Amino acid sequence: MTEIVFVVEAAPEGGFTARALGASIFTEADTEAELRTAVQDAVRCHFDEEQMPKVIRLHFVRDELLIA
Repeated sequence: MTEIVFVVEAAPEGGFTARALGASIFTEADTEAELRTAVQDAVRCHFDEEQMPKVIRLHFVRDELLIA
């Protein structure tokens, strides 16, 4: 695996959650900076060194509600 993608969303109670696509990895943090560190730590814990993805992509998803 050369790349792993995380879907990042704002948590209802504050902060952010990140869920990996194609792997059972989930983490959360209060700030974007803390989330980046948490994602890197989670990936290191999940994969052996030989299987470690070279790239971690964070895909931020944001919902907006517009009223006409």
